[in-house]
Amino acid sequence: MYELSSALDTVRVTEASSRAFLETFFAALGANDDEARINADGIVTAAMWWHPGQGQGLEKLPRYARRLQTGGIVGDAPMSWVKDRASTALLDAAGGLGYVSAHRAMAKAIEKAKSSGIAMVAVQHSNHFGIAGYHAKHAANEGLIGIAMTNAGAEIAPWGASRPVLGTNPWGLAVPRPAHAPIVLDMALSQSGKGMMRWFRREGLKIPDTWALTPDGCRTTDPAEADQGPLLPIGDYKGYGLSLITDVLTGVLSGSLFGMDVFQDDQNFDVSHTMIAINIEAFMDRPTFDERLERLIAQVISAPPIDAQQPVQLPGEAEQKRAAERLREGIPLHRDLFDDLKKLAREIDVPFLLESSNS
Repeated sequence: MYELSSALDTVRVTEASSRAFLETFFAALGANDDEARINADGIVTAAMWWHPGQGQGLEKLPRYARRLQTGGIVGDAPMSWVKDRASTALLDAAGGLGYVSAHRAMAKAIEKAKSSGIAMVAVQHSNHFGIAGYHAKHAANEGLIGIAMTNAGAEIAPWGASRPVLGTNPWGLAVPRPAHAPIVLDMALSQSGKGMMRWFRREGLKIPDTWALTPDGCRTTDPAEADQGPLLPIGDYKGYGLSLITDVLTGVLSGSLFGMDVFQDDQNFDVSHTMIAINIEAFMDRPTFDERLERLIAQVISAPPIDAQQPVQLPGEAEQKRAAERLREGIPLHRDLFDDLKKLAREIDVPFLLESSNS
């Protein structure tokens, strides 16, 4: 990740040029056209939604290049359906791109839920799938409730321990709304990630002592110490429990790796995802649901804020505002990252298509 310490160090690139560059980038590294389009869309969405310190945008490209070149991720992977029943399915991702396998799994869950009412599709032998909310939102865009989850490399210590055993194991949940963007809750099960700790370190700032432990199990506000130790879960022991159950619903249930074995290094991932789609009309007609949902939302956003300058927001609202701003003004990249991507484009022999939003 790259700090954005000042406007002078920042280049803003357009959404359209980012998408074009990413599609070309992934195609050059062995992805087929469909894979390149899906992965580009996922990464551009992450860059539009999230803080760069969360590390899911264009700063991810050097790692993608390395893993695709060394075989840790397989381009044009021979993905196949291992099981396919009325309301469940299991996809073998064959070591392919995680964004792609998760996208295909959610598409299958949506298709099945429209007829069966609810569907769950698991993915085995996959890779990092990007941002969970991106996949859940696909269901909401189709008028269904979407849930996406994945396991990940061991970074969270079980509550009361000091050795990382479980992943941040993020969840994405999305609920459709009439005439509004969906509610999208996207959260890892750790208080924060290592990327944000490195960001704080570069900024010379301390972190909250609720984020991580030192390697010997002590709380710390030093981001450098925290970067070497286990992450702390959200909600203390509750987040640990959620991470454990997520690994059951992904790695254990799918036949992939889990716990300390998943995501070992650039050659060994075997990540698992689980996608769930819920057809609202299996429970009530859509207009009735919409009216009830809007009444709940009205109660929530009418709660008096502690700070009048910070009214209550719905999950995903901040990300939608950020995306609208970046669509107008461009996606911010640190100058070092911009230069590194230009060098990477030369190395893999693709045109550097990123355009400044000011050009």
